Amino acid sequence: VAVRGCGGVWRRTWQRGSGGRDPTPRRQLAVACNARGGAVPAGKSGLAPWVPVVGLEIHAQISSNSKLFSGSQVQFAAPPNSLVSFFDASLPGTLPVLNRRCVEAAVMTGLALNCSINKKSLFDRKHYFYADLPAGYQITQQRVPIAVNGSLSYSLCIDNKMSQMVTKTVRIKQIQLEQDSGKSLHDDTRSQTLVDLNRAGVGLMEVVMEPDMCCGEEAAAAVRELQLILQTLGSSQAVMAEGQLRVDANVSVHHPGEPYGVRTEVKNINSIRFLAKAVDYEIQRQIEELENGGTILNETRAFDSKLGCTVPMRDKEGKQDYRFMPEPNLPPLILYDAKSLPANMNHQQVVNIDWIHERLPDLPSVKRAKLVEQYGILPEHSFTLLNEDGLAEFFENVVKQTQMKPKKVIGWIINDLLSHLKQHSLTVKESPVSSFLLADLLNLLVKTDISSTAAKQVLAELWKGEGKTPLEIVKEKKLGLIQDQEELEQICQAVIDRQENEVIMMVLG
Repeated sequence: VAVRGCGGVWRRTWQRGSGGRDPTPRRQLAVACNARGGAVPAGKSGLAPWVPVVGLEIHAQISSNSKLFSGSQVQFAAPPNSLVSFFDASLPGTLPVLNRRCVEAAVMTGLALNCSINKKSLFDRKHYFYADLPAGYQITQQRVPIAVNGSLSYSLCIDNKMSQMVTKTVRIKQIQLEQDSGKSLHDDTRSQTLVDLNRAGVGLMEVVMEPDMCCGEEAAAAVRELQLILQTLGSSQAVMAEGQLRVDANVSVHHPGEPYGVRTEVKNINSIRFLAKAVDYEIQRQIEELENGGTILNETRAFDSKLGCTVPMRDKEGKQDYRFMPEPNLPPLILYDAKSLPANMNHQQVVNIDWIHERLPDLPSVKRAKLVEQYGILPEHSFTLLNEDGLAEFFENVVKQTQMKPKKVIGWIINDLLSHLKQHSLTVKESPVSSFLLADLLNLLVKTDISSTAAKQVLAELWKGEGKTPLEIVKEKKLGLIQDQEELEQICQAVIDRQENEVIMMVLG
């Protein structure tokens, strides 16, 4: 349907095949957003170019032992309805009690995303009716959220080349605290819906990003960077497979110079890879619809990962009336800094913004810069190290234990160890080859006890996890290099003696 050009502008280049299915592989269409900017001229069809617009709403589950407004435990995959308090079930007479840990996590995240922290924020009720929302409303922050006006810088490669990277920035509109709903399990066989309230009331941070992105690749890169930041802070584990990070993507297209088009919302995307595919598909779908004379409906859609397309869920023709109202059972949330903290206040009973700011860890961007500066590795290698959980620590441990230069160590980490891990679908923590064993192997290579080819053979043996050391494998497989000159001369002479006729022919030439 469309191919992206400079500055995120698209133009139509092909028609769909029979049956309305895309004859071209999806990955071939996901061309990287060009960093140079400028408009793409109209194609042979004479059609004007298109400008896609993408904004994201991200729900991150806060890492906390208990829920946002109750003392119920938070645990993934617990038996259904085993972690539900009276308040979570919305029994009459129960009242919310704000979880301090959730507030601190939201403040920490806001500071990391360059937000202004509101010293006074408000809670509101958002009314809607569904089986897994027993109160008939969600407690959220609609009027004055806890953090506003931030930014997130992220990097992406041009034309899939890691050596050509560009940094972009997306504005953060706000971060708000809110409670999660329960989970509905639809049993089609029995035509019934079961409700699990374990998740009801779990603390969420909703991060609302402005529509500053233009393609699936940008959206995926921004979410991946946010995920790394959350995990670094410890404010959220952000494991998408466990529903701890869920993304809603708002997508529209328009011609340059015209107002934004009608947007659609793709809900609850639970994979970064699926996010990129869903956004790119939706852009292509909208372009084709408009160029065929159709209209874009303001609707909510879902991404079908098996079919690789978005499908309608419900329309938004009339703006839903959530009947927002102030939460009567929660006073305004008051935060302090060093200047505003009253002298007679108990420090343990308040949240101090400055105290949290002083304890912020190094963010991923700072960690990358330090890796490049300290070890002399390429910037793109620093991205690979941080994108794989635990790989940067593994690399640094190997460097500490080996005499090999870091620039060469990184090659073994990325090209050999990481490829083995991905081939066997293992994480770094599950690697059968420890940093100590790899360092031991690389030391043998530095001392020229073995060749590079032999080292790869030894690594393959280490991968079997049989408890042998690299040196034991070298001796067992007779992979060591011969250092004795006399022994080498004897071997060469023996080869010559066995091939006497060939040697005479070479000499006579």
